[in-house]
Amino acid sequence: MSTFTTQDEHYMRLAIEASREAVAEGNFPYGATLVSADGKVHVSRNNQVTSGDCTGHAEVVLVREVAQTLGAQALVGATVYASGEPCAMCSGAMFWAGVAHIVYAMPTRVINAVGGAPYLQPKTAEVLAGASRAVRVDGPLLEEEATAVLRDFMTKK
Repeated sequence: MSTFTTQDEHYMRLAIEASREAVAEGNFPYGATLVSADGKVHVSRNNQVTSGDCTGHAEVVLVREVAQTLGAQALVGATVYASGEPCAMCSGAMFWAGVAHIVYAMPTRVINAVGGAPYLQPKTAEVLAGASRAVRVDGPLLEEEATAVLRDFMTKK
C-alpha cells in the first residue's frame, strides 16, 4: 500500500474534476493529470464522444496534448494521475511516452462493477509487468470521489 501525500490528492482531484468536465461536455467520466519531472502540470479529459475517436481516453488525450503543447520530453519521467485505472491501451501509450509513475483512483474492478461492459480486464500493473522499463503503479487514491462521478454518470445515462 502506498503512502499518498496531500500533493498527490491535489493532482488526483484535478483529474476527478476533469472527469466531471468530460461528462458536462457529453463524454465518458474520466480525467487525467500529468505532472512532468520538472513540475509542469497538464490536465486532460475523455473526449471519445465529442471527437468521435474511440481512442479518446483521458490518458491517451493527455499524452497527445502534452507532446503537442509541452513537448514529448515532458512525458519522460512524469507522473500521471488518472480518475480510473488505465486500460491496456492507455497503459501502453503511457509506457511508450516514457511516463514513470501512474496513480489511479478507481480500480478496474470498480469501473467494471459500476460502469458495466464492455471493458478490458487486465489491471494496469499486469499490463506493464513485462515491460522493458519499470513503470510504478499505485492506487487506489480517492476512490470514492472518483466512483461518485461514474455512479452519477451511470444514473443519468
